[in-house]
Amino acid sequence: MGIFSRLSDLLKSNVNDLIDRAEDPEKMVKQVIVDMQAELTKATQNYGKAKASESLAEKKYLEAQKISQSWENKAKAALSQGNQELAKQALAKKVKADADVTSYKEMYESISDQTEAIGNQVEVLKAKLDEAKSRQAMLIARSQMADTQKNLAKSAGGFDGSSSLEKFNRMEEKIARKEAEAAAFTEIAGNDDVLEDSFEKIETDAKVDAELARLMAEMNGGAAAADEAQ
Repeated sequence: MGIFSRLSDLLKSNVNDLIDRAEDPEKMVKQVIVDMQAELTKATQNYGKAKASESLAEKKYLEAQKISQSWENKAKAALSQGNQELAKQALAKKVKADADVTSYKEMYESISDQTEAIGNQVEVLKAKLDEAKSRQAMLIARSQMADTQKNLAKSAGGFDGSSSLEKFNRMEEKIARKEAEAAAFTEIAGNDDVLEDSFEKIETDAKVDAELARLMAEMNGGAAAADEAQ
């Protein structure tokens, strides 16, 4: 039926295929729920209209049956009075009523079958909607997990371990050179101190020797003067 063309498409659609084609699976899943809920609302409304039409057709059918039975009862009453002409007139009305009975019966049965089909479709859609709602959280969780795994895989793929280790090695070599330079400067500074101490000792020894010579000269001079005085 035309009004259920989209409903039929939804029922036949594979939710997983929809998710595979969707740019945002979470939004797609939610949209499927919204679409199915909208279709269920439409289907329920149309089912209500169909039930109303079915009820009206049934009423017309039952009324036609009553009218047919009424004319038959009148024909019997006329015959019981021996009035065949009046009975024939009543039966003519009954024949017309019987035609209405047949027509309303066909209409009622047709509408009843269509109403039942619509009702079945509504029940199927309800079941599909319930299933979709129950799977919604699971599908969204799976989608989020897939995104997480994908992002982690991208991060791992973009990380160059060998390059990073090479940077560490270069840094270690640079620090080792700095340490060697510091040790060399320390050694040079230590040698300078020793050298300065050596020169200071030479100067001190020279001064000591000079003082010794002076004293000895003074003392020798005094001894010579004493000898001359004798």
